[in-house]
Amino acid sequence: MTIAAINGYAMGGGLECALACDMRIAEEYAQMALPEASVGLLPCGCGTQTLPWLVGEGWAKRIILTGERIDAATALRIGLVEEVVASGGAYEAALEIASRVASMSPDAVAYSKPLIHAACEGTPRRAALALERERFVDLFDGANQREGVAAFLEKRKPRWSAS
Repeated sequence: MTIAAINGYAMGGGLECALACDMRIAEEYAQMALPEASVGLLPCGCGTQTLPWLVGEGWAKRIILTGERIDAATALRIGLVEEVVASGGAYEAALEIASRVASMSPDAVAYSKPLIHAACEGTPRRAALALERERFVDLFDGANQREGVAAFLEKRKPRWSAS
């Protein structure tokens, strides 16, 4: 699980590094752009592939083909970032999300990420649902699933085991 904490300018390769993360948190004054076309290049660090997946074709074309800078509020509105925080707060907000992810079953997290990607990458729904059911059954009688239920019933935090 990776979370980008954007606290200033994320232009070109910087934004592409953020695009490679699972989530992005931006400070309110952050600016994002992919200006590669202005120097005769294209954003080849997943910019042309991940950006449309997140923001849609129209916004991806606008950002890539015009080199337009996007402020944090716009990035949030179009789905480029998941949260905007006050100046100086991106790192702490990213750590808070990471802490919440770390409190979950590592098996469930590891199985969920590829299923989410399959949905976003256009895997046919029927095939994705079948895979989801398979992964659920795979997890159902595992040590971490048993620990999770026991912790819930005993009203305590689970003690996950490494996969």
